[in-house]
Amino acid sequence: MPNVILIMADDMGYECVGAYGSASYQTPRIDQLASEGIRFENCVSQPLCTPSRVKIMTGKYNYRNYDYFGHLNLSEYTFGNVMQDAGYATCIAGKWQLNGLSYKDQIADWNDNTRPNKFGFDEYCLWQLTKDRSEGERYADPMIEQNGMALERNADIYGPNIFADYILDFIERKKDQPFFVYYPMVLVHDPFVPTPDSKDWVVKENRYKNDTAYFKDMVAYTDKIVGKIMDKLKELNLDENTLVIFTGDNGTHPTITSKMRAGTPIQGAKGNTIDAGTHVPLIVSWPGQIKESSVYEDLIEFSDFFPTLAELAGIEGKENDGKSFYPLLVGGEYKPRETAFVHYDPRWGKNVNQYRNQFVRTLDYKLYQNSTFFKLTNDKLEKYPLTSDSLKPEELTIKAALENELKKHPKWN
Repeated sequence: MPNVILIMADDMGYECVGAYGSASYQTPRIDQLASEGIRFENCVSQPLCTPSRVKIMTGKYNYRNYDYFGHLNLSEYTFGNVMQDAGYATCIAGKWQLNGLSYKDQIADWNDNTRPNKFGFDEYCLWQLTKDRSEGERYADPMIEQNGMALERNADIYGPNIFADYILDFIERKKDQPFFVYYPMVLVHDPFVPTPDSKDWVVKENRYKNDTAYFKDMVAYTDKIVGKIMDKLKELNLDENTLVIFTGDNGTHPTITSKMRAGTPIQGAKGNTIDAGTHVPLIVSWPGQIKESSVYEDLIEFSDFFPTLAELAGIEGKENDGKSFYPLLVGGEYKPRETAFVHYDPRWGKNVNQYRNQFVRTLDYKLYQNSTFFKLTNDKLEKYPLTSDSLKPEELTIKAALENELKKHPKWN
């Protein structure tokens, strides 16, 4: 059985990665993964963190199991459970935010520090498990809980290093058995602050100085950590038999605009259902199995990760809404999905709730529940909805097919 490491950066759209054409940031180690593996051009996430985390972990559309922002119901069976049931040693490190800390008056078990274990993880090292953001941040002087204990805080400690070091130690300890690491990173989420590689880090008072100028450093540090993980695998001769997946949970923060080597600069659209809110990187490396680099152009959506890992692990029969792309990784037969579906009900404040919606899309066209219809190839910002009288015959056919696809899903309550 191959080892599996799933890395999910926080608030990093595809435009932040050099392999996707970014001119604003340096990501050599992530780019190296793409140059040796498969770069998926059209991976569709949810627009916001918890909706994406619930979907990727369970393989279900949000209308089935999303109840509160920052919460995952204990009735759910996650890919952690899948891998544990298949005999993998399992670990999660990074951002949790699934205990329901914002709804303590409604969720009885919000302070249960064993919930990651119940979702299939033998070990954990996490931020925002039972302590909310007001009790400690994720970067300098972080508030981190590790296997039932709160770590000692220190202004000179950088949270992402704690998570990365824990993962490296876990890999070392489990090198002689199959392991699964889920690494939902805290980077590159705001606040945009210095990293230990930033010149301003040396001044303690600057370590939570929020400035978008530091975003570039945070992307670079994300890449650095990916490199550390890859170097550890190579050091232990585990690289050939380890499947490494790199993705992002949703689009980049709206205050960040990134230059591309070709085309228009891209403004982040986290929380929004336009392309820049849901278009995330997806890169898969598996040297022992994927011998030549390739680019996959068709759609992948976040519900697809659960069945992919289940097929890899040999666990079948668990309910989910996704389509396994495991055959793509092993050179098997695979019929591309024609559409991707998003049900987005964030339940988190006016600013993001205004984008509450459902849509179904092909590579080129997108239809919302209210019948607004866009051609994405020349209108990624969705400023110019297509009217029925302007549609070509083939576009009428596409719209009708998307309408039928939407009918398969329940409408808003």
